[in-house]
Amino acid sequence: LFRIANAAGAMVVGAGDMSELALEWCTYGVGDHMSHYNVNCGVPKTLVKAIIRHAADGAVMGEAAGRAFEAVLATEISPELVPGAAEDGPAQSTEAAVGPYELQDFNLFYTLERGFLPSKIAFLAEAAWGGKYPRAEIKKWLSVFVRRFFRTSQFKRSCAPDGPAVFAGSLSPRVGYAAPSDGSSAPWEEDLKNIPD
Repeated sequence: LFRIANAAGAMVVGAGDMSELALEWCTYGVGDHMSHYNVNCGVPKTLVKAIIRHAADGAVMGEAAGRAFEAVLATEISPELVPGAAEDGPAQSTEAAVGPYELQDFNLFYTLERGFLPSKIAFLAEAAWGGKYPRAEIKKWLSVFVRRFFRTSQFKRSCAPDGPAVFAGSLSPRVGYAAPSDGSSAPWEEDLKNIPD
């Protein structure tokens, strides 16, 4: 894509979002991680879905576009790197690997915007989502978030392309969250032990 864009005097526009960058759910380098400009880098996946849901209203962009957007919303989130039969849907499920995005975006907000420890985030998540997710599941996905956000994904954020900072909390190393790529998640993982089972 970069060669084609260069030949045409154009830019490669990234499609990855803030949630994917927080959870290291993007292919490093020339995959969906890198572009000349990433328009969605400051937008969490749950907001991307809400924007698509708004655009699916036929009055916004027409009935045909609305049906296309509805089909996008009905499709399971997947990187589709492993082929699957069309009738079976994608062979990979992103949320089965990294957790429900509504929970992970909740975790991201309270980590990035408020600086809360995992034990406090778990308490808030149970109050907000307890009817949908039991405490054990909240703790499981919060553990995944802590490990991926603090231990394994900063190296991808350190060289992320430019993009807009939509909210006060940003993962951009230039204007937002800055951390060493080889940092430790030990303090946050230790706090996870304070969450009762």
